[in-house]
Amino acid sequence: MLAARGITDPDFLAPSLKHLHDPSLLPGLDRAAARILLAIRTRQRIVIYADYDVDGVSAAAILWHMIRAIDPDAAVTTYLPHRLEEGYGLNSEAISKLCDSNDLIVSVDCGVTAVAPAQIARDRNIDLIITDHHTPPREESGLPLAFAVVHPLTPGHAPYPFADLCGAGVAFKVAWRLATLESEAERAKPELKRLLIELLALAAMGVIADVVPLRGENRIIARHGLEQIKRSSLVGVCALRDESGLGGEKVEAADIGFRLGPRLNAIGRLGHAREALELLTTADEARARAIAGALTGWNDERRATESAISAQAQSLAIERGMTAPDHRAIVLCDPSWHRGVVGICCSRLVGLFHRPTILLQQDGDLCHGSARSIDGFDLHAALGACSEHLVSFGGHAMAAGLKLRHDRLADFTMAFVSYSNSRLATSDLVKRSLIDAECDVAELDFDTAEAFGALAPFGRDNARPLVLLRNARIASAPRALGSTGKHIAMEVKHGARVLRVKGWNWSSSLAEAGIALRPGQAVDLLVSPEINNWNGRKTVEATLEDLRPADD
Repeated sequence: MLAARGITDPDFLAPSLKHLHDPSLLPGLDRAAARILLAIRTRQRIVIYADYDVDGVSAAAILWHMIRAIDPDAAVTTYLPHRLEEGYGLNSEAISKLCDSNDLIVSVDCGVTAVAPAQIARDRNIDLIITDHHTPPREESGLPLAFAVVHPLTPGHAPYPFADLCGAGVAFKVAWRLATLESEAERAKPELKRLLIELLALAAMGVIADVVPLRGENRIIARHGLEQIKRSSLVGVCALRDESGLGGEKVEAADIGFRLGPRLNAIGRLGHAREALELLTTADEARARAIAGALTGWNDERRATESAISAQAQSLAIERGMTAPDHRAIVLCDPSWHRGVVGICCSRLVGLFHRPTILLQQDGDLCHGSARSIDGFDLHAALGACSEHLVSFGGHAMAAGLKLRHDRLADFTMAFVSYSNSRLATSDLVKRSLIDAECDVAELDFDTAEAFGALAPFGRDNARPLVLLRNARIASAPRALGSTGKHIAMEVKHGARVLRVKGWNWSSSLAEAGIALRPGQAVDLLVSPEINNWNGRKTVEATLEDLRPADD
């Protein structure tokens, strides 16, 4: 299976922290770390300017904890822009105000294209350090004039050995270098080394929530960081973990994606993310639990808002012909939509219609929105090709944010759809499942399912193992699973060997396809095998990914 995925690294199954690259290899990092340490030692006022998503909040918390560990009395504060009022990234007004009360500004998870804000700091003689991972300018001359720019792909510098770090990953590297500089040795002091291990929990949240490839350093950070979440001593991580129903359990990548991450993101989408960052930095257990509970409330509100917008956008896309084979992108705008939620709704529509999707909220003369892509379509390049119609945009190949004037919306829509039509074939609009192996039910024994677990954590570029069960027989008809009736469970077999299969949200899928499964019927199934642990009893089960009658 590893060979079929093109994985030849012998260390893949045992990712070790020893395989993390020297942080000094990151362009600009040594200069940045030395300046931050000087500010700590001379009691200069430091502000960490972060993005408002999980990656940015985690990155800010990583740097904050390391600075406070080096000097508990360090004059360090944080600043997160308001998503709706200020938008993504460094903004000139905020930088100007921060220059009034700080000696050093350090960005995390943003800033690599912030030319105008950087010039303001420079004119005010305030050092600005930018740490980011988003798509940088093509030429070195396009970089902001900052004291240091820390980025894996800084133009004009030798590239870092791993290009796909997220914002929290870059911040972790900065924290690591601060620890060794403070220790004046190749290795950090024991107490700072222990903190670095602890901070892997925060870094893993950023890695998984930002959906960066789970290969290389990201895999190492995610694997060890998930272990740290389970046994963390950071009171905010513990409160968030327990509030999410994960106390004492094994924490997996999916738990970040569906439980922890959405809670941290929700408040920044609907309000201001400052409390999410406070949760990850506070040492007050009661305050941490209060914030974690509030985040659950925000997340419930976010889900209701998202559900309503997604349903409306789905109907509009169909009505306006944007789901037809000759219309290979979706662009929609509505003044009633909540700007903080449209990004998630984009992802929902991509899942339904499998084409690049942009959803915008009109606010006066401007439209603000988010975009999501499919594999093989570079969203950042597409927006760049249509930039004459945009006020601003930023992001990377799979996700981006953008702003444009409403009177340019029609022209932009036409240009973006035309670009998408020229780059995508009709066959690209169908989701593809890459099958790892074909097997029969008898081969999916406990040892095999346990071995598959060694491939975790699962995510982008490292999907759960997917196997084809060809010509299996339905041993028991599907029955409703859960209180809502949306899910199903059934048994399939080859010969006498039976496998229990669960299908999440499959009730409506079978009904829409007109498929009524009955005992004895032959089907081909794509399933992801796993070990189910219930009341201390372990069994091999599988999650249904796709299905068709065997004679189809």
